[in-house]
Amino acid sequence: MLTRKQHELICFISDRLNETGVSPSFEEMKEALDLKSKSGVHRLISALEEREFIRRLPNRARALEVLRMPERGDAKKSAPAVTAKVDKSPTTLPPAANDVVEIPLHGRIAAGTPIEALEGSTMLPVPAALLGAGEHYALEVAGDSMVEAGILDGDFALIRRTETARDGEIVVALIDDVEATLKYFRKEGAMIRLDPANRDYNPQRYRPDQVRVQGKLAGLLRRY
Repeated sequence: MLTRKQHELICFISDRLNETGVSPSFEEMKEALDLKSKSGVHRLISALEEREFIRRLPNRARALEVLRMPERGDAKKSAPAVTAKVDKSPTTLPPAANDVVEIPLHGRIAAGTPIEALEGSTMLPVPAALLGAGEHYALEVAGDSMVEAGILDGDFALIRRTETARDGEIVVALIDDVEATLKYFRKEGAMIRLDPANRDYNPQRYRPDQVRVQGKLAGLLRRY
């Protein structure tokens, strides 16, 4: 038996596929179901996948397929059909949250390599749902200083550009305009402390004028 929200979501997806041939974006699903965040949509999608009502098609944008529809009474509460207003005007729609976008891949983040020196390199395709708002770039992680945070050598760190950070956030910090590093950012009195996530490494302490935040971690990609 489906919950009311699960029932509403599969009806919304089915109606949109019938109308346009393209499944709705995560943002459209969030608004249609009056959810507060896209994480709620992800949970509903996963639940419908587990119950084999829908499936995601690999390597395709906005790729949801309805395998079967529930009985109209198959919900904990009767759920009204969810419909969406389709704008017929020739405007450009924003990319779906589960689309793939390309962001600059600026090489390996390693000691002695400023981020600026890596500009203009190749592009990395990334699921848009991993990024959110803002400008992003990717770095290939070198070394094991962040392994206890689940960040391994060879991973691709997805970084949102920003020049500010709060305590406890994982940032790309440029030290003395020379050395770039991926570490936890913390303020310690009048100093900036950059903490590794590996007990074999010691924290690094710098004056605020020595450290420039270049971005903070937004997501992670890993090859197997």
